[in-house]
Amino acid sequence: MTENRTETAQGTATETLSAEDLKALEEKFDPEMRFRTVARPLAMLAAAIMFLLSCYHYYTAGFGIPPATTHRGLHMGVTLLLVFLSFSAFGGKEVRPGPLAPWGMPLIDWVLAGAGLVAALYVPWIYADLAFRVGNPLPVDIAMGTILIVVLLEAVRRSMGWPLPVIAILFIAYAYFGRSMPGILVHPGASWSNIVNHLYLTSQGIYGTALGVIATYVFHFVLFGVMASRIGLGQLFIDIASALAGRYAGGPAKVSVVSSALLGSISGSSIANTVTTGALTIPAMIRIGYPRHFAAAVEAASSTGGQITPPVMGAVAFLMIEYLGVPLTTILTAALVPAFMHFFGVLVQVHLEARRLGLRGLHPSELPNAWRVFRKGWLSVLPLILLIAILLSGRTPFAAAFWSITACIGVLLIQKISEGGLLDGLKGAAYEVWEGFVLGARQSLAVTAAAALVGVVIGVVTLTGVGFKIAYMVTGVASGWANDVHGWLAVLPIELMTVPTLTLLFTLMLTAVVCILMGCGIPTTANYIIMVAVAAPILGLLGVQPLVAHFFVFYYGVLADITPPVAMAAYAAAGIAGANAFRAGNTAFRLGMGKVLVPFVFAFQPALLLVTDGFTWSAFFLAAFGAVMGIWALAAAVSNWLFAPLHWAERILLVIAALLLVAPDTGATVVGLALFLPPALRQLAFRRRSMA
Repeated sequence: MTENRTETAQGTATETLSAEDLKALEEKFDPEMRFRTVARPLAMLAAAIMFLLSCYHYYTAGFGIPPATTHRGLHMGVTLLLVFLSFSAFGGKEVRPGPLAPWGMPLIDWVLAGAGLVAALYVPWIYADLAFRVGNPLPVDIAMGTILIVVLLEAVRRSMGWPLPVIAILFIAYAYFGRSMPGILVHPGASWSNIVNHLYLTSQGIYGTALGVIATYVFHFVLFGVMASRIGLGQLFIDIASALAGRYAGGPAKVSVVSSALLGSISGSSIANTVTTGALTIPAMIRIGYPRHFAAAVEAASSTGGQITPPVMGAVAFLMIEYLGVPLTTILTAALVPAFMHFFGVLVQVHLEARRLGLRGLHPSELPNAWRVFRKGWLSVLPLILLIAILLSGRTPFAAAFWSITACIGVLLIQKISEGGLLDGLKGAAYEVWEGFVLGARQSLAVTAAAALVGVVIGVVTLTGVGFKIAYMVTGVASGWANDVHGWLAVLPIELMTVPTLTLLFTLMLTAVVCILMGCGIPTTANYIIMVAVAAPILGLLGVQPLVAHFFVFYYGVLADITPPVAMAAYAAAGIAGANAFRAGNTAFRLGMGKVLVPFVFAFQPALLLVTDGFTWSAFFLAAFGAVMGIWALAAAVSNWLFAPLHWAERILLVIAALLLVAPDTGATVVGLALFLPPALRQLAFRRRSMA
């Protein structure tokens, strides 16, 4: 029966997509990759500016940055220029050059590009007089600030779509029409002059922390990720994962999980990770018998883990060190166990599904040899090792980025010279550096524009104090629900949860829902910055440690990439698999249950993050053990398989056991284990009888 299923699957397997198909797929589901097609002169101009921007950041990473406002203004101004050179207004095709479209770009785009550059550089230009203008801006200051806000709205709309600009406009409207707001949201309101003054001339708005982190840290690590991929590190990770995990039951799916975890250490993009590894793993999963939607879901769920995997973690790790004022090593240490729990949860469900379907692993002839792979590509690992070593030594992140990028260039030189001799090798390495620096700058455009526009949202929050008002409303609702539920539970002989515990639980649930909704169409970085300003104060009112609160909103923002109806990573994977996109999204969310459960675990038991206040090893092992067992129990329940098919009553029992196991309480863990054991023992006995 299994052989017939496998043969059928092989006969209908998805053909491997070409590089052009994969690029088109990435552009379809990732607005940040929808670059316009332009005439060659304009393309060369844009590429040259991108290369110079990367050179500037590479130099500043190693030799120091200019004053903060100058550095941020220069980075934002050049980025806005490049956004309008790279993204068309409505995603149209190449425009024929003419009087109204010099070099094939409409005149309005040239105007917006120039206006954004000038308005962004204006604040650094008047920086010496800025202290005398804050609070008393000149008409030219208001005009320049208005221009920059309008240009930012359009730049983000082009590069990311409508959601974030609409949110920014709503926040600006809230600041302006404060007197007309209902109830607790009312405030005195602010004139347009005051709004622009706060958003444009102070460090609380556009030129604030979000833009500073992107310009100081994130650009460098995006560039490192691109250069690391060009020396073959990403492919090495995929080959190593294939060699290690491919031979086990459901091998290609396990390769997907392991390779996505490894690739995620240098890539922070869910969609890019999905397309890169999915091009190889999804057809292989379908070939051995996995349903198409499940194959797509495995890749999507695995790839979203890249954003929570140290040491890069997208941009959020560097934002956290600015917001929390802690060393980067603290953030990376705190991320280790939750990241493991996510991949463990996906891996368990992949294994159980393979057992349920009776799927094989890959034959040794289909797998690379791990030793040969490593012996051939070990040089490409050195920059990553150097990066981690410098970070752990306590030096600055941009110093680590500088030396690791330098190491990538050195590896490129060695690789190219060994392939083609000295002269051809130098030419080949120069070309690869040019391509890598251009691509690194291009991949940073959308996130820079978004960070600057998020500064508008943060500025309105600090100007109006709306964050604390929202926190008060949410905790009030959660407290009301907690009192009602506690009253219903009073009929039980023991008190399962106190009112404060229930209040925190409901607050976490409401916060999680808001984070997921905000993540629909908004990149993880922008979502995290907004939720830190709006949602983190909510958790702070209930005594949640800042590090825990930041990780909680971060994890649920990432979850949006696999949460329908806007599950971009799942939809990209479905495009590769030829599967129903919505079904793939639902399955990906199910596979990501570890990422759903674990934030609640460390919210109630911060010891899971290893570096929180009051950490003890006993608390850590209790929380970690409960999380592992709970994820396993829940995976078995949703997969309908533990060691054999489950009875419906056993599945219900396992769900209840999972919820109790992840509760950071000794009594709940014991009760959860007691509920887990009967189905497990019956399953083992059934399996023994079946094998006999």
